[in-house]
Amino acid sequence: MTTTDQPVPVLVRLDVDTVAPHFSKALAHLDNAMVRELDAVGFDARLRELVRLRASQLNGCSYCVDLHTGDAQKAGDTLARIAAVAVWRESSLFTARERAAFTLTESITRASETRVPDADWAAAALVFSPEELGALVSLIVTINAWNLVGVSTHAWV
Repeated sequence: MTTTDQPVPVLVRLDVDTVAPHFSKALAHLDNAMVRELDAVGFDARLRELVRLRASQLNGCSYCVDLHTGDAQKAGDTLARIAAVAVWRESSLFTARERAAFTLTESITRASETRVPDADWAAAALVFSPEELGALVSLIVTINAWNLVGVSTHAWV
C-alpha cells in the first residue's frame, strides 16, 4: 500500500469525555432516558438504528454513521436497506412507518431550515401513537446531540 492509498487520520480536537466529564455523563444519562422511552413503547430496534443512521448522515458524523451501520446490522437489518437509508425517498425498501420516521428525522435534524412543518408531523402522527412520537422525538434529539459533539470535537474517531 502506498502512502496515497492509506487512510487519512482524523485528529481528536477535544476529548470531551475528559475535559467536560459532567456534560459527557449527562449526555449518557439522556441517552439512557431515550432508550427507556423507546423500550416502553416497544419501538423497533432496526428502525431505531436507521433513524440514528439517517440523522448521523445528515449531520456528517462519521463516527456515528459507522457505529449505527454496524448496530443496524446487529439489530437484524439488511445491508441493502442500510445502504439505501441515504436515498430512502428513491428506495422501495422502506415501509410507510419507516418513511414517516425518516421524514420527521430529517425535519427535526434540519429544524433551523424546516421549522418542522405540520405536514411532516401529521405524516408521522398517522402511523405513530402519541407515546411512540414522544419516544421518536427523544431518539432524534438525542442522536443529534451526540452528532453535534462528535462533529465539533472529533472526540470519537
